[in-house]
Amino acid sequence: MSLTLLPTRSTLASLVLPKSTACFLEDVLAAMREALEDDGQLTPGGATLFGMCAASGSLAVLLDLAKDAKRKLGGTVKLLHPTKVFLVEEEDDREAVILDFHIPQSPLLQHKFVLLLALESPFSGGDSDQITFTSQSLLPNTQVVCMSEGTQYVLLTGQACMEHQRWMLSIDSKSPNMKLLTDGNTRRSNVTPVLLFSLEEDISTKVSGLSQPISFLCELRRFLSDSLPHKSPHAPPLRQESLQPLPPISLDLSSSESVLAELINSSAPTVFSFTGSTYHVHRGELAMPPGLLDELRHGLEQNLLQIREVLRDKDNGQRSIKRLQRLWELCAFPKVDPASGESQYCAFLLLKAMKTVGREMLPQLRATRAEPRPTAREATCRLRSLTVSLERFVVGPNTANINNCHGRCAFPLEKTVNHAVLLNAHIESGNVHERSPCCVPFAYESLEVVDLNENGTFFFTHPDMVAKECGCR
Repeated sequence: MSLTLLPTRSTLASLVLPKSTACFLEDVLAAMREALEDDGQLTPGGATLFGMCAASGSLAVLLDLAKDAKRKLGGTVKLLHPTKVFLVEEEDDREAVILDFHIPQSPLLQHKFVLLLALESPFSGGDSDQITFTSQSLLPNTQVVCMSEGTQYVLLTGQACMEHQRWMLSIDSKSPNMKLLTDGNTRRSNVTPVLLFSLEEDISTKVSGLSQPISFLCELRRFLSDSLPHKSPHAPPLRQESLQPLPPISLDLSSSESVLAELINSSAPTVFSFTGSTYHVHRGELAMPPGLLDELRHGLEQNLLQIREVLRDKDNGQRSIKRLQRLWELCAFPKVDPASGESQYCAFLLLKAMKTVGREMLPQLRATRAEPRPTAREATCRLRSLTVSLERFVVGPNTANINNCHGRCAFPLEKTVNHAVLLNAHIESGNVHERSPCCVPFAYESLEVVDLNENGTFFFTHPDMVAKECGCR
């Protein structure tokens, strides 16, 4: 391919791209799905998110991709990461980049190529700007993107026939200080470039390597992120290794009925963790007897109805409801017929996730909840919410409400021990130098961690993690 767009005097330098994750494509497809109204029209927020100008030629492409992404299992959209990326340093301070792709050769390859540039975070802190991209690989060769507050993705339509697998983009901004690819001081890019294309459905999963479990887990992460409160404790994250869990339980075809029944009926909060390579997640399967499947089905239906009811009144509630519905579809858990092992596995994780969300959103399901500042009458020893940071999990959540006990020990109390009663009487008789009874937890419940990695899925129970009741000792 001729690189005639390169200026006469320029130099090449390799560019370090942001690290991509297993959920990258799934997150992009989710953004496309949510950019569409129910009637198929683009939302105002969707136009901003994808940098669409008023008369953008990429609008039809985005609509087609979004409609494909709305299919039950994510459609047929696949992606390729570039094998090589070079930054072209030009004397006029403009940006240009060379991207090499290894495009698979297949008779079922649909020749609809779209170059996606994904920013690490939505554009902010600057004025709106128009950026012009020029390349012989684009159709048309010149395309304009409108960058504004909230833009995170750029879609550029490629030529229908890709005989060459090298793209050279020249980037021209109206703003002299606008740097799309880098911050101007390093070789590290702020953008992840990928090539989107489509394959016939019957071979799509073989080529992409992304299967239904990945789609489910990524959707689960988004649902948890949307549904759980966003809390940012100031304390440093607590690493899982510093806790003392019980021996892990492997979630697979060998899991016993009694263990699975106990986990299904447990009301303890659950966090979901990837600790290994997110590109090689083990395909989980379970083998539950009919009676336990009925119990799982009942739990799913009950929690689904309760959470839907609460989400209707929440900000972004409709988006969370749609994600919950998509999770249900990805589970493919039948109402009557026997469920496959993989379907049982996804349904089990969905139930644990909904119970965790239920603790935060449904007062009747939460063991404790944040309460208003107590009055003088209410200032006696009682349970209060306390959120702590866990290490950053890929799926989440990365915080836990472990509760704590606050208040004065004013006797008589309902929950105390004889030692505290006698100690209080001893102090009230004039022995003021003794330690006064303290408001402390009397009962605890566990915190559960689902660890998904290339070796399988493991269930850790951390006992005595969440305070349930308070008393004076």
